[in-house]
Amino acid sequence: MNGDLAWFKSSYSGSEGGDCLEVAAHPAAIHIRDSKVPAGGILTVSPSTWTEFLERMLGE
Repeated sequence: MNGDLAWFKSSYSGSEGGDCLEVAAHPAAIHIRDSKVPAGGILTVSPSTWTEFLERMLGE
């Protein structure tokens, strides 16, 4: 699965290489990983959960 996803680095990730979050969107799921450890674990959430998370983080 990991090789089939198009990963994008978060615009909130630090450019210094410290805080790096990558996200890969799929119609049925959103995948999140630490870009410093791409072979590490992946957190997978539903699109509705991801939308709610973003709304809460952005205060909308």
